[in-house]
Amino acid sequence: MSLVLSEEQALIKDTAAEFLKEHAPVTHLRALRDAGDATGFSKKLWKEMAELGWAGIPIAEAHGGSGLGLAELGVVLEESGRTLAPYPFVSTVVLGAGAIQLAGSEAQQQAILPSVAAGDTLLALAFEERGRFAPFAIETRAESAGDGYRLTGEKRFVLDGQVADHLIVVARTAGEAGDRDGLTLFLVDPSADGVHVERTVMIDSRGAARVRLAGVAVGADAVLGEVGGGADVLEPLLDRGAAAVSAELVGLLSEVFDRTVAYLKTREQFGVLIGTFQALKHRAATMFCEVELSRSVALDALRALDEDRPHAARVVSAAKARCSDTASLVTCEGLQMHGGIGMTDEEEIGLFLKRAKAAELAFGDAAYHRDRFARLTGF
Repeated sequence: MSLVLSEEQALIKDTAAEFLKEHAPVTHLRALRDAGDATGFSKKLWKEMAELGWAGIPIAEAHGGSGLGLAELGVVLEESGRTLAPYPFVSTVVLGAGAIQLAGSEAQQQAILPSVAAGDTLLALAFEERGRFAPFAIETRAESAGDGYRLTGEKRFVLDGQVADHLIVVARTAGEAGDRDGLTLFLVDPSADGVHVERTVMIDSRGAARVRLAGVAVGADAVLGEVGGGADVLEPLLDRGAAAVSAELVGLLSEVFDRTVAYLKTREQFGVLIGTFQALKHRAATMFCEVELSRSVALDALRALDEDRPHAARVVSAAKARCSDTASLVTCEGLQMHGGIGMTDEEEIGLFLKRAKAAELAFGDAAYHRDRFARLTGF
């Protein structure tokens, strides 16, 4: 199998690269951070991205999208990683729209997906409750109340939850924390009585939220999929998230490598360019090899999900583990090769390291996915 981009994917990639370099360079993220922007990104620019078709890439044509796949969205994510563009591709398009596509009724899909593709609606998946990734460690309860349910609990690290028009909340209708069975997904209005959304700023300056649910009433029509069968939706959904973040990391790592090599070619020490030092050449060569390997496994993971391969989950875990390891290696090497200035806020290389650290932990770090890969392959 050839792990290269198709002609259509290459065209999307070129368009994304040109647009993001012009409208959402690293200085754009810095400006949002320094201004303390409550949204965390420009809604006007997100609307322009949607008009280019990016928000609707994996959404069916019948619901206003392009009917393409995660592999096509992945090339946009890769370019967004190069400029650290803080836009809600993962939260809204991959997770939110993905949940509605996988489990939503036709009425739910028609009500929400077209406006997502148009860039008018933002979604957020609220599932995490602990400091580390543990998808089934859910204590939030959904108790029957008349014709509906009442939700009580607290969610952490809800990506872009501070601006979401709809929350997709994973709650427990049966069982205990840690059980795979007994989970149910609910569509929740963030403005409903009993919902408290508190913005939290992540280390990478991106927006997230802590969501508290105090007996929030929802109707039976708020359920996504089958009651108690939410894990069958959540698992493939989180695989999509892991693969998407892996694609973003590939772009980030490529940019760090390119910037580091450029610095080695211009920085002088003891009267000579530091790029002529053999030790630094070897370290740069290792970075290059790891970045290219990560690029291949990330693309394979996205295609495995699009093709619904039997062992797609295993491929995703291999990709997320590899990309997370490479993120740690390449960003740290890039920072060290930039020397003391790399530690300052004036130099942008540190912003890439912060984003890489947050992305490493999102949807499971390297250790989590190596363990998962071992379990899935019967080790």
